[in-house]
Amino acid sequence: LKPKRSFLNWKKKGSFWKKKRYFWKKKRSVRRRVSPIKLKRGDQIQYRNVWLISRFISQQGKILSRRVTRLTLKQQRLLTIAIKQARILSLLSFHANEKLLEKKRRESAAKNKKRAFRNRKKQ
Repeated sequence: LKPKRSFLNWKKKGSFWKKKRYFWKKKRSVRRRVSPIKLKRGDQIQYRNVWLISRFISQQGKILSRRVTRLTLKQQRLLTIAIKQARILSLLSFHANEKLLEKKRRESAAKNKKRAFRNRKKQ
């Protein structure tokens, strides 16, 4: 005796599942976002750290997006808050000024080096 209905012996033929397979969603590989900022032990995203913050400002003076900077959501939020605070306190300019930006970067880098040296002495 053969069953007349084809759906009963779907394991043998498999044609039903082959047709449906095209409509299934394909699995995408999920990659964790790797942060370009390798924060050291003493470094933090703060308005005082102009050297770090200025790396994430475009030539026009705009804050770069997450797609460009490849930051995590939390880091991007902290970064935008820090940039806005630095602009209000006039550590960073609202408009793009290359000479002023370079000068602030150098000053900030020198302060960070001194701070790191002091921390080493304490330990």
